[in-house]
Amino acid sequence: MDLHEALYTTRAMRRVKSDPIPLDVQARIMDAAVRAPSGGNQQNWRFLFVDDQAIKDQLAPLYRDAVGKLWDTFYSGQLAEAEANPNDPESISFFKVQKSANWLGEHFAEVPLFLFPFAQHDPTGSSIYPAVWSAMLAARAEGIGTCLTVLLSFFYPNEVNEILGVPTEDGWAMQGCVSMGYPTGTWGIAPRRPAHLVTHRNGWGNPAGFEANEPLWSPHS
Repeated sequence: MDLHEALYTTRAMRRVKSDPIPLDVQARIMDAAVRAPSGGNQQNWRFLFVDDQAIKDQLAPLYRDAVGKLWDTFYSGQLAEAEANPNDPESISFFKVQKSANWLGEHFAEVPLFLFPFAQHDPTGSSIYPAVWSAMLAARAEGIGTCLTVLLSFFYPNEVNEILGVPTEDGWAMQGCVSMGYPTGTWGIAPRRPAHLVTHRNGWGNPAGFEANEPLWSPHS
């Protein structure tokens, strides 16, 4: 797969099939992930795959409840604004994201594979997120959809750590959860605000010095 195709089309793919992901595919994903940069080359990371149905069944109600808490807290204002102006383009986009997030909340136990990344003595996660993103890109190359979520690590870290047997006394901390599965939808370039509108140069608020009103890569470029 072309590198730019992976970069432009690796978006959150929450709706996935229940088909299992072969072990050799999982091996290729993780072999690519651990090649990512690591602060001081310490590699203070661990990755925990979860595909056992009994474990997923324990995690599912926690995640479903966490999704509900998300709309009641962090996104409550945005949700209220969207409900007040349902025909606004930003509201329509928000409702699409909410519907997708709710799908994962309702179908968590049916997702075939989850990847839990853990960092040791690094509360920022700065040395593990490059590896997580590499895993997601490698999954994209295998035709696997992914979605990084931090809801469990934010709302239910203790419960999840206990279920997974994480030795937190040794400094290991969960840095998120990545759902993985063969998507039910199609790949595409994620719609985003133009890069020059969110980029500054040599000081906050200064123009970026370039414009990119349309994606600079396309399947036909």
